Amino acid sequence: MSQSEDEYFAREEAEKLRRLHQEKLKELDAQEKDERKKLHWMHCPKCGYDLQTIKWRQVEIEKCFHCGVIVLDDGELERLAGDEEDGSFIRSLFSVWRHD
Repeated sequence: MSQSEDEYFAREEAEKLRRLHQEKLKELDAQEKDERKKLHWMHCPKCGYDLQTIKWRQVEIEKCFHCGVIVLDDGELERLAGDEEDGSFIRSLFSVWRHD
């Protein structure tokens, strides 16, 4: 399978998951949505500790300094990667992910 075919199927799968998520959100009432947001807002999805917002390449991303998770909002990965093909984005991204 070619890379473009892989990308196509990955996009299709992501779109399917997005549609399923949107349907589920419609089922939740506003109060339950608010309660969920209060419970999870700015908390690490992996360990539950607080996320901290840091600015990296003019994009505000969230990082958990407890376990090292990086959380990107929709579209942020694309903004960070830009049109770079020389691999410098990946190398610099590893420096943000590294947690000691």
